[in-house]
Amino acid sequence: MSIFLNSDSKIIVQGITGGEGTKHTARMLAAGSNVVGGVNARKAGTTVKHVDKNGDDIELPVFATVAEAMEATGADVSVAFVPPAFSKDAAIEAIDAGIGLLVVITEGIPVQDSAEVWARAQAAGNKTRIIGPNCPGIISPEQSLAGIIPANITKKGKLGLVSKSGTLTYQMMYELRDLGFSTAIGIGGDPVIGTTHIDALEAFEADPETEAIVMIGEIGGDAEERAAAYIKENVSKPVVGYVAGFTAPEGKTMGHAGAIVSGSSGTAQAKKEALEAAGVKVGKTPTETAELMRELLAGK
Repeated sequence: MSIFLNSDSKIIVQGITGGEGTKHTARMLAAGSNVVGGVNARKAGTTVKHVDKNGDDIELPVFATVAEAMEATGADVSVAFVPPAFSKDAAIEAIDAGIGLLVVITEGIPVQDSAEVWARAQAAGNKTRIIGPNCPGIISPEQSLAGIIPANITKKGKLGLVSKSGTLTYQMMYELRDLGFSTAIGIGGDPVIGTTHIDALEAFEADPETEAIVMIGEIGGDAEERAAAYIKENVSKPVVGYVAGFTAPEGKTMGHAGAIVSGSSGTAQAKKEALEAAGVKVGKTPTETAELMRELLAGK
């Protein structure tokens, strides 16, 4: 089992002909993803050459719009590699077409644009699940990858992972590669994002083959505190956590646009305390967090 993405998912790539789109389409195909085409209005009617996971040459069709791509291929997932200035329009196009899952990789999208996209998705009845922006995407190992997560650093298993940070997603997947993952999701660290920690926790709790959950947060905002409250009331599976940013200076944005601490609000310590109060074991480092997960499963 997995959440949000599996081997049946049919993926299109918005921006498939660009540099990033080309590179990561190849990596998704190598990971076994069922990429069925792409979107670029200026190159509609052409094809792009790639190699599938078996090493065979394939040609993927390029469509003018997401709606056309969905109609022709049955696609239900879109991964957007579109520059920040055009990302809002690309996301709204995917939402208006009714795509089931939209993964927005792009960094540097204005917060107002992200807010407009989220409002559009809600107005459309939340038919489109958005992951991102400014995120590495989602992987269900040995099934499918939608995004830029390295597919060769872990294996299929029974852990769920949700993380604000891309690189910490990768590190935790590698640290716990011996146990493996049902699904790992990098939700992004911007102030306005689609899928939240709570959304992922709810899905992992409902997934019969996810036995335990790793949650990675970071300074800024109150998402981790809200997730802690949700865990306390709704999650029966064991959860371990890690919060990045204990040494970050107050009042300074650190890396992610949402990682800014104001007074005592949004500090790593406050998040750690909230999680521990909800019964979540929190590691001081990613490696210690992985060890906590091993100890927790060994004691079950």
